[in-house]
Amino acid sequence: MNIDLNLKIGGAAGQGLQTTGMSLAKTLKKSGFHVFSTQYYLSRVRGGHNTFQIRISDSPLLAMTENVDILLALDNESIEQHLSELSDGVVVADTDVIDIKESADSIFHVPMLKIAKDVCGDRIYSNSVSMGAVIGLLCLDLSGLEQVLKKTFKKKGEEIIKKNIDAARAGHAYVKENYPGGCKFSLADPGEIEDMMLISGNEAVGLGALAAGVQFLAAYPMTPSTGVMTYVATNADRFGVVVEQAEDEIAALNMVLGASFAGARSMTTTSGGGFSLMAEALGLAGITETPAVIFLAQRPGPATGLPTMTEQGDLLFALHAAQGEFPRCILAPGTAEECFFMTAEAFNIADRYQIPVLLMSDQYLADSLFTCPRFDASKVKVERHLLSDQELRIKKEEYRRYKLTPRGISPRALPGQEGVLVVADSDEHDESGHINEDPENRIKMNDKRMKKLEVLREEMPVGKVYGNSNSSLTLIGWGSTYGPLTEVVDILSSQGKSVNLIHFTHIHPLPIEATIKLLSKAKKTVCVENNSTGQFSRLLKADADINVTEHVLRYDGKPFSPGYIIEALKKKEMI
Repeated sequence: MNIDLNLKIGGAAGQGLQTTGMSLAKTLKKSGFHVFSTQYYLSRVRGGHNTFQIRISDSPLLAMTENVDILLALDNESIEQHLSELSDGVVVADTDVIDIKESADSIFHVPMLKIAKDVCGDRIYSNSVSMGAVIGLLCLDLSGLEQVLKKTFKKKGEEIIKKNIDAARAGHAYVKENYPGGCKFSLADPGEIEDMMLISGNEAVGLGALAAGVQFLAAYPMTPSTGVMTYVATNADRFGVVVEQAEDEIAALNMVLGASFAGARSMTTTSGGGFSLMAEALGLAGITETPAVIFLAQRPGPATGLPTMTEQGDLLFALHAAQGEFPRCILAPGTAEECFFMTAEAFNIADRYQIPVLLMSDQYLADSLFTCPRFDASKVKVERHLLSDQELRIKKEEYRRYKLTPRGISPRALPGQEGVLVVADSDEHDESGHINEDPENRIKMNDKRMKKLEVLREEMPVGKVYGNSNSSLTLIGWGSTYGPLTEVVDILSSQGKSVNLIHFTHIHPLPIEATIKLLSKAKKTVCVENNSTGQFSRLLKADADINVTEHVLRYDGKPFSPGYIIEALKKKEMI
């Protein structure tokens, strides 16, 4: 990795950080760099301190570093909080607007407001001035940014496009004329990467749902899951999807169950607080054996908690939510590519086993932008596991929706199909779906449902090993920690340390024997989780009787960086 630069934009909500950050990220990807970006934002429309961070490289990226090379400071707080993160970097700031309380040689004044007014007649274009300045400091030409600005402001008309481009050119020219040497970093434009795209975790989930043939999505907006709903809604007409913004999360999952009962591939999206409201409907899915996909994007709780930050604190809740015992599946992708393919997998598992499947993400994974190869949708197989009209016509016995079978999976017909009666009830029922409170029937039906869990367990893949399988130290992670942990392995291995990673995406039901065998080779283990109680390590202990040697836990609302994990390992004298 020869090129490895980190850009951070800091400012208050309402200052256009997201538009500026997205435009720069798209520009740098278009210029041929691998891009990884994250957002840190507070739960407010205006004010507070937010950041948009972009890391670029000539090699693939899956994590964010803590050092900063260019800081675009839109307010004084950005300088106060992040100046110390620069080593040999530069701060871009409009000192005519920002009251600089501490002077530093790294601060480079760009009169963004004055340039915007002089060139475009309006201060609103100052963000485009700043983008041009950043591109100038990187020694890149403006063609990529100009293309991005044309697309970004296409709906606003040619005049707005021209003014934004003029503002960017003016910012770029100011750097060339006023910064020593004309630029800070002499980056060669590597040229556009073929067949690569820039996509967020949420967009990848939405795209995966569309590829899997989702037909109905009902949800109530809740950060950080809303991006999936909006992505599917944006493409609903093209793919024939009905998207319903429900009045609350109780209604959302019940709508999904109704649509699924009628035969539509259905899903809902939510976060922890919304999932709490779905607990009763989750049980309804369990006893009626109705397929449903629930996208659960975690954030710190309890209650409202930190609604715009990240955590992996809902795992055990997702595992045990709703009264009684019934089978469910939990998947936790770690990359954008896994978000795409595992969403499609979630639908197939839900249909095959007639169970609710929880797809668990978090704010970090949901909002991060990844440069990755275009997904091969031809690899997505849609498996509905429904009885056809032909199969029903030649049936030799009366159809029973909850027929007892060796695998616990009953034949599934849909209401309205000729010659069958499909009955579902939230009470315990017999094979035909009618209420039955007989103790013997209860045992048979409960055993039937739980049998599916053991069948699914046999099909669940075990965690993946990254690095040398015979290493002295094994890091354990699940879900979104994959990127930072793989980089930790790379860094420590390059320093001669013996370390690897076992990462889990298929969380429940855990393939017990395979997991025990995999971790039996580990000498020392460290489970790295974004929560305070080590929830996944507790699951390993409960399900497979695996004891983890040590933990690295973070629960301040921020995601892991490779540097944070390495420092924690040093403090624990694990490396």
